[in-house]
Amino acid sequence: MTNAFFPTEKLLLGPGPSNVSPRVLAALGMPPIGHLDPDFIELMEKVKVLLRQVFGTQNEVTFPVSGTGSAGMEFTLVNWIEPNDKVLVAINGVFGTRLANLADRLGAQTTRLEFPWGDVIDKNQLAQKAEEIKPKIICVVNGETSTGVYQPMDGLAKIAHENGALLLADCVTSLGGMPVELDAWDVDLAYSGTQKCLSCPPGLSPVSVSPRALEVFHQRKNPVPSFYLDLGEILKYVGTGQKRAYHHTAPVNMIFGLHAALCEVMEEGILERIERHRQAAARLIEKVLSLGFEPVVESEKRLHPLTTLRLPQGVDEAALRSALLNKHQVEVGGGLGPFAGSVWRCGLMGVNATIRNADTLASCIPDVM
Repeated sequence: MTNAFFPTEKLLLGPGPSNVSPRVLAALGMPPIGHLDPDFIELMEKVKVLLRQVFGTQNEVTFPVSGTGSAGMEFTLVNWIEPNDKVLVAINGVFGTRLANLADRLGAQTTRLEFPWGDVIDKNQLAQKAEEIKPKIICVVNGETSTGVYQPMDGLAKIAHENGALLLADCVTSLGGMPVELDAWDVDLAYSGTQKCLSCPPGLSPVSVSPRALEVFHQRKNPVPSFYLDLGEILKYVGTGQKRAYHHTAPVNMIFGLHAALCEVMEEGILERIERHRQAAARLIEKVLSLGFEPVVESEKRLHPLTTLRLPQGVDEAALRSALLNKHQVEVGGGLGPFAGSVWRCGLMGVNATIRNADTLASCIPDVM
């Protein structure tokens, strides 16, 4: 076939994307239908129901944004930030920094509260700063992909709401692989991605908006400075009314794939899926300790779908990763920021979160070291 491209199949054990199941691949390959076709509208409603279950919420405004996780991040800020709004961002990795930088671009008065990489945030410091500045939004990263830290959410909403703020959570790497309970945590704004623990290709960002946040949105004084991500416009398309207005051409086949992926999550059971991710991460750490690798994050703070490992001293981590990919077609990720050059980010996410894949990665390392 002229100009056809067939990449070598690889085992994707980096920070994302992850491999997908045959069922999801088959769904992606179904014949497209129109983005206002009654069948597609019915499918979108099914996806919204499934997303509520995975997010642990009854929020009516829960749907997939057409775009990757970064689009979800931008959606949750561009619709709620107006010029000079105060935003407090807890930063303990790359993606907290990214939230703060985007808030700056949107004209917010952004306060950065920095914490050590590889550790959770200090709730007392967060409460003190929130009381001091009275922000409109407090942003936290529930699963920090750059460090492998899982942030406990208990008590954070109380801090936010007592100070008149909305609580925003980045759940990109936690959704589908770690506990995510938006209603129990009283989170107001959340976003995720499809390419990690949900085991669907990148291209959609599940989001959820609480009734409290929806009320704040309707009180905006200025137009949303984006048409594509404007919640008011999007709800005319993906809302619950019978009449749908064209907003954009949704990626129909990606929605097919997401529906299949979410069905797999619910059929397995969310608790069972979380436990599978925990067991896979524990197995990987157990296997690589004897090779001189050490986990960066303390056991009780670990994001199981994404394990950060410090390499033995003197090892060229980039060369090792390259050899692993070229010789064994196994991909892992390098460290970011202060972890660059000394840390691997190993993803055992979604269908890849298995004892077998943990053993495969561990068995390939000695060959390339």
